[in-house]
Amino acid sequence: MRERGYDLSAHRTKSLTGIPDIEYDAVVTMGCGDECPLVKAKKREDWSIPDPKTTDAIEVRQVRDLIETTVKKLIADL
Repeated sequence: MRERGYDLSAHRTKSLTGIPDIEYDAVVTMGCGDECPLVKAKKREDWSIPDPKTTDAIEVRQVRDLIETTVKKLIADL
């Protein structure tokens, strides 16, 4: 993300119990589908995006770019 000028160093993983109990416009899950109903949402999507954890830098960039494209499409659809 640094290549894109975005600093992630201040970001941390958050628990679902730490977010407001409201209905969101959209909730995206990664591999748990409807088994993750903890968050209320008008729209649910389960994205099958590969985990770049054990890949090289080129594959990490491909996953990053796939996420960007998919997020932009979701926003346009909302």
